[in-house]
Amino acid sequence: MDSKICLLLFSVLVLANGPASSHAQEKDFNVRNFGAVADGKTDDSKAFLEAWNQACQYKGGDRRLFIPSGTYLVWPVEFKGPCAGHITVTLEGLVKAPTDQSTFSQDNWIRFQYINGLTINGKGTLDGEGPSAWPSNECGCKTLPQSVRISSVNNTLIQSITSLNSKSFHFNVFSSNDVEFRDVRIIAPDESPNTDGIHIGDASRVKVTNCDIRTGDDCVSVGPGSKDIEVTGVHCGPGHGFSIGSLGKYENEADVSGLSVRDCTMESTQNGVRIKTWVSQLKSSAYGIEFVNIEMKNVTNPIIIDQVYCPGGGCSTEGGSNVQIKDVLFSNIHGTSTSQVAVDLICSPTVPCQNITLDNINLAYTGDKGPEQSNCSYVNGEARGVQNPPSCI
Repeated sequence: MDSKICLLLFSVLVLANGPASSHAQEKDFNVRNFGAVADGKTDDSKAFLEAWNQACQYKGGDRRLFIPSGTYLVWPVEFKGPCAGHITVTLEGLVKAPTDQSTFSQDNWIRFQYINGLTINGKGTLDGEGPSAWPSNECGCKTLPQSVRISSVNNTLIQSITSLNSKSFHFNVFSSNDVEFRDVRIIAPDESPNTDGIHIGDASRVKVTNCDIRTGDDCVSVGPGSKDIEVTGVHCGPGHGFSIGSLGKYENEADVSGLSVRDCTMESTQNGVRIKTWVSQLKSSAYGIEFVNIEMKNVTNPIIIDQVYCPGGGCSTEGGSNVQIKDVLFSNIHGTSTSQVAVDLICSPTVPCQNITLDNINLAYTGDKGPEQSNCSYVNGEARGVQNPPSCI
């Protein structure tokens, strides 16, 4: 056969089979095709779960659970793996939680569990309907559900979605690895109780990048067992700031290590960057921590280590905390403080803080009680560069 004819036939076969075969492997699982009504009143949970189960087990190639525009009422759901491969959830609509507290049998609304390879993206919103539940938090009547729990999930990207008015935490990352939040918006009123933006516990290699977090509790909180956490380019406020802890409350807590918070802005928050531990006999450590290039705008407690943490009052302070805090860098932190004590480092007499570094701190007090101040107890370390307020180390 003529060589030119062979080449022509080969090209036709490549064009016919290559792209068409690849396209055939892509499959959307649209919740509307599984019976979702999207009227904001009908429970669409069953449709969501059926679409998830089929997408999760699809073996023909790439798979996507698609939630198009519309308003969906979804009761508590668990999206479980393992799946046949990486799975994407694209949220373009508004998904609302139920307001009836009797529908919640667990402490979460939406749970992703036992998955390796997950992307959650889109321009849609998860509305936790928090105002219907927050009064129960104030009276201590009931543990309120978190909006999204990421549990035993690895290799995850959560991008561009919005979480609105969670009843409790917006996102809880637990026992998971390689998780990134990118360009996520988290919104709740500053008076909403316990609405942490992103809580991380027993997790490693978690990144929070270019997110806007406005809530009623910690913007990002890091609990025991967390390591290699990166927070960059985040706007926080209102809220309680960035927190490590609280630590030392429960037995057998694992250490916290390798936390980096960089290039962030705190605006009208209760705290800026904080490490908090309870006074107890329980031992653990928090180390390898850096807070770098942080702008404070009218923050009440810009820099704080609190080893006598006791939010409800009535705690014993005898014996001191047994959580060792060491190797912590506060660098290039500047802006304004609404409290006179802009740097407050209260460490434990039992295990004093070690190797704490204040580097180029410039925080101006906005009140009229006198010049800005720093306060230190049981702190070992050094101060270098600009120190305003004057360092107490």
